[in-house]
Amino acid sequence: MRCNRLLVFVMEFALVALAFTSCNDLESYNENPNNPSTVDPQYLLTNICRDAFYRGTGGMYAQKMVIQTDGQNAEQFFKWDRGSFSVYNEGLLQVKKMEEEATKSNSKVHMALSKFFRAYYFYGLTLRFGDIPFSEALLGEEKGIFNAKYDRQEDVFAGILQLLSEADEELASEEGNQIAGDIIYHGNVRAWRKLVNSFHLKVLITLSNHATVGTHRVVDEFRAVMAKPLIESSADDGQLVYIDQEDCRYPQFNGQWSGYYMDKTFIDRMAKRKDPRLFLFCLPTNEAETAGKAIDDFTAYAGGDPTVPYGENIGLVTAGKISQINDRFRTSPTGEPTLLLGYAELEQILAEAVVRGWISGDAKTYYENGVKASFRFYQTYATGYSQYVTPAAAEKYLQGDLVKFDDSLDKEEKISRIIFQKYCVSFYQRDWDAYFDCLRTGYPALAHVAGTQLPYRWMYPDTEYKQNSANVSEAITRQFGENNDKIQSKPWWLSQ
Repeated sequence: MRCNRLLVFVMEFALVALAFTSCNDLESYNENPNNPSTVDPQYLLTNICRDAFYRGTGGMYAQKMVIQTDGQNAEQFFKWDRGSFSVYNEGLLQVKKMEEEATKSNSKVHMALSKFFRAYYFYGLTLRFGDIPFSEALLGEEKGIFNAKYDRQEDVFAGILQLLSEADEELASEEGNQIAGDIIYHGNVRAWRKLVNSFHLKVLITLSNHATVGTHRVVDEFRAVMAKPLIESSADDGQLVYIDQEDCRYPQFNGQWSGYYMDKTFIDRMAKRKDPRLFLFCLPTNEAETAGKAIDDFTAYAGGDPTVPYGENIGLVTAGKISQINDRFRTSPTGEPTLLLGYAELEQILAEAVVRGWISGDAKTYYENGVKASFRFYQTYATGYSQYVTPAAAEKYLQGDLVKFDDSLDKEEKISRIIFQKYCVSFYQRDWDAYFDCLRTGYPALAHVAGTQLPYRWMYPDTEYKQNSANVSEAITRQFGENNDKIQSKPWWLSQ
């Protein structure tokens, strides 16, 4: 159900661009008949935003939110192997073309945003794999480098931090101008600065195992970025709003969910905390519904064990003893916005930074602000369930023994609660972020079969072995030892 990519790149000859400014105007062309290789960067930005802000089902099995009952899901049992470099030919290639076209037209705002999106995509790639092509990536057409070297992960992260700093600096010089083609903030440069800087903090907290990254001092840089414009409220959320029009509807609309049910560990954690957001994510079991249990009865919900062979959960389905995912996700064409980064998440990042001693401030205030913002988000967008996530409900929830945040907790307990608040609202929202948080902090623990361990990464794609074998082999040996491209090989960002 994803918005169609309408940009076709013919790399060896010319660029023919067919783009649109919004889902309401699918026939907006910007092709110069005298220069067919030129396309206005605003149309590229529109498509890039849709791709980058889109959120699907990625990570939900591994993060123990859902299970599969009619087949074995590799993510559920942590048995994945090779990942994909498709983002190089999709998201990053579009970003590079936007940068090139922005340079031609001297559009400084689009040049700045190209740096942000480069940082965003490379961040996701390096977390998945470790060392990746970075400095020589995407230089095939420009410099004839078709087999890019792999940069060390530390250097990749240093480059990402530099890109984010430059993006903010360049956007700062353009405040007051409008960003054409912007479907996220409707042209508001300062709003983009807030997102860029907030994402910068997210990258830095991801690096909490390290004091320095190249020439970047992590804590000092975190404090410096705190002085820049940041997301200040939910009104600043970096989110993609869906509309009821073909190719632009909510990603799960009309989804086919055969064998797709809730994970027991997810439900049990939320039910223990009396978290009413549970009602927005799943439905009461058929057994509970037959018994007349209310929506806000936590005993009405149950999930399947994610660690047993999938066939053992079929009995729960037959007996009506397992919850389905809430059908609001697939019945509403507009659903809820999907967030690249919002106020609720940023407040938890700041709470963690206080607990770690990186910045001064009140961690409890940040923590509670984040929870309240999450409740407001669902009160606004979870049609039919707003009565369960009112401000009063948030206040009551924050007083719960497993939720409240005070000085009786030690450092690890505080971080555990902060990370849980990011985790529990990752449902169709944060892609694999919650999994990476777990790898970094250990929270929340993710159920797995005894004798196994959580993978730290994905293996490199087969295509790299076929087309770029010398460089990928060098990167594997450098990081993990010769021929040790394994999912349990620990990359630099997780080392201490």
